[in-house]
Amino acid sequence: MSETRSGEDVESLEEPREFREERDEPEEPEERSDERLQHAYGELDIPDDVAVLEGMPDGTRRSVAIVAARFNGEITNQLLEAALEQLDESGVRREAITVMPVPGAFELPLAAMALAKTRRYACVVALGCVVRGETPHFDFIASEAASGLQLAALETGVPVAFGVLTVDVKEQAVARISKGAEAVRTALEMADAFAQLRASASGR
Repeated sequence: MSETRSGEDVESLEEPREFREERDEPEEPEERSDERLQHAYGELDIPDDVAVLEGMPDGTRRSVAIVAARFNGEITNQLLEAALEQLDESGVRREAITVMPVPGAFELPLAAMALAKTRRYACVVALGCVVRGETPHFDFIASEAASGLQLAALETGVPVAFGVLTVDVKEQAVARISKGAEAVRTALEMADAFAQLRASASGR
């Protein structure tokens, strides 16, 4: 029968401490540039010999609807303020703006669909904020809001801009308040492009 080794004997069979620490040290994560971590905007190189149909964020003579979620209202209020400022800069008259508050992000698609179906608005801007919690609730709400708003646009043909922040913590949302203005510019650009397309189709 083999002899039982003492604790001292067992320790002597192990690797020297400095080798163990060197081996177990985690590798440094690969550095990633900001460009890889963020969405990047850019211009398209379109040949001069093709027709280009491109909208401009011009709100002159346009009516715009905004649907805004009350949940996380301190963030949505800032998004709304940024959106209204951008509408002013884009030439949209205040009397041509309708704001429809809804309880939360989950209700945004239904409200956007209803507004778009009236055909009173050139575009709809959806604003809200969903903050990740400790349950899968965040994933369901964020996904349903995104797909529902896209469906509202596809079914009605009215541009619906996604101005919903989906963040881990509220501090990230505060740093992204400009999303409200960005959503307005997107909506107006698409509305202008669609107006040009209708005009060209009718021969005007």
